[in-house]
Amino acid sequence: MSDHGRVSEQQQDQETPVTPVLTPKQAKRANASVIGMLIATGLTLALVLVPVLLNPTPTAQTRNVDVSQIANQAAGDAGYAPLAPELPEGWSSNYARWEAAGTSGVPVWEVGYVTPGSDFISLAQTDAGNPTWIAQMSDNAKVAGERAAGGSTWELRDSEEGEASLILEQDGMTVVLSGEADLAEFDVLAEAVVRELGNK
Repeated sequence: MSDHGRVSEQQQDQETPVTPVLTPKQAKRANASVIGMLIATGLTLALVLVPVLLNPTPTAQTRNVDVSQIANQAAGDAGYAPLAPELPEGWSSNYARWEAAGTSGVPVWEVGYVTPGSDFISLAQTDAGNPTWIAQMSDNAKVAGERAAGGSTWELRDSEEGEASLILEQDGMTVVLSGEADLAEFDVLAEAVVRELGNK
């Protein structure tokens, strides 16, 4: 029986987990590496966050170019008065440029507008429009019908990507409006274009 008692004591000793005991020096060294790692991580985060916090966040309307001024400068090269329609509050333009040899070799006046809904509509105007140029400017979108805006009838095209285009051929000018905005916002720009064409 005493042998049996020794066996159960040995089994019990084997089953009892051994808790390691660290000397004070070992504990200090273990804590030092953890503290060092935390300090290094904190410094790395600080170095990364400083440039991020110092840079301003970009907005959709970071630029608002003076379309009228650029249109006046381009008029001599264009041979006609490029459009610079007056739009209501909330509209801005992020570029305006004259391209002497634009798409398909057609010289074109281009303006990019940001709508009050933060959508984008591009305006392209030329006095040398042709079907190929119109197709390229409207991203080969299919004709979906007509739309009245500003007292004129515009051709409406819809692309498979959800982009719409309004095309107007009037008084020797071809104007293409393209973008992903609501048609109501297209109408605002189209009305301003027709008004400006009537004043030229």
